[in-house]
Amino acid sequence: MIRPQDDIHNATAAADVEEPSSAVLAAPSAVVWKPLNWAKSNLFDSVPNAIMTLLAVLLLWEVVPPLLSWGVFNATWFSADGTAAACRDGTGACWALMGEKNRLMLFGVYPYDQHWRPALATALVIAMLATSALRRFWVPALAYAWLGVVLVVAWLMWGGILGLRYVETPQWGGLPLTLGLALLGIVLAFPLSIVLALGRRSNLPAIRAVCTGYIELVRGVPLVSVLFMASVMFPLFLPEGVTIDKLLRALVGMTLFTAAYLAEAVRGGLQAIPRGQEEAADALGLPYWRKMRLIVLPQALRLVIPPIVNQFISCFKDTSLVTIVGLYDLLAATKASLADPDWRPFFVEGYIAAALVYWVFCFSMSRYSQWLERELATGTRR
Repeated sequence: MIRPQDDIHNATAAADVEEPSSAVLAAPSAVVWKPLNWAKSNLFDSVPNAIMTLLAVLLLWEVVPPLLSWGVFNATWFSADGTAAACRDGTGACWALMGEKNRLMLFGVYPYDQHWRPALATALVIAMLATSALRRFWVPALAYAWLGVVLVVAWLMWGGILGLRYVETPQWGGLPLTLGLALLGIVLAFPLSIVLALGRRSNLPAIRAVCTGYIELVRGVPLVSVLFMASVMFPLFLPEGVTIDKLLRALVGMTLFTAAYLAEAVRGGLQAIPRGQEEAADALGLPYWRKMRLIVLPQALRLVIPPIVNQFISCFKDTSLVTIVGLYDLLAATKASLADPDWRPFFVEGYIAAALVYWVFCFSMSRYSQWLERELATGTRR
């Protein structure tokens, strides 16, 4: 005898068996229509959006093909005789400029026969930056590795010992100078900015007034004026016969300027930390600096990673201003390479190459900051 509940059970089981097959049959259709559905919901979901999409497609159609024709298909990639004659005969970009002037653009007025030294120094620094970006290498030994690399880089750039010819800092230039100024400026400015931010929030009126006055004074003037004061005005106050290297003066000016801006970013992170965190640390009897180092600063700095990295990027790009004190950074070296009358008509290609170098470093810092923000927010992500 078949009971009614058995019929219900059998019907349910049959439905359960047939349902996956229908889902499987529907999957390819969903895959096929997914791009069209995305375009409909994001690009053509309304009349204004549809008009903007069509205008954007029209703009790309008008801009991209001529740009590819100029920069790729009709471009002159090399110069057989080392002159710009081939570029003048062509209708596209003259990338042969980089083949002929790449050393001057990358290394400035550094002695030509010694270019392997700044090239090796730059490669070492970039390799250490890439290594330091990986979290598994965040160990105490990394600091000793950086110390060794800094000593090797200083030996390569200056020379004077172990068989290397001495090269004065006014002869440094190009990418090594830009990278060195930016890296040292950031490394020196970051701890100073933390001290300034803590001092501005101090309960001691004298310390708070000094830190606030410094931050507001430096943030109220452009970097050009700071570099001008460090390079031109500061030597006037030194005793007669005492001079300071202009590279060091430019580095000090950039460090002081960057620290003032970073201090405000750090102060924003400190204000975002609940007061209860400090009160709990005080209840445990932690000294001030230990409380800041172990509890407050790690949380505050994690919150302000985007503005801090934004200032790092700004510091890297601001190195182009050191040309006013007679230093040939990457941009100034590129400009010097275009002083040759034969290659001067192709200045656009030279500046595009320099801009590409700046973009690679700035974009790398931006992407790394986003990864670091996600990595450090693992325990607090909702």
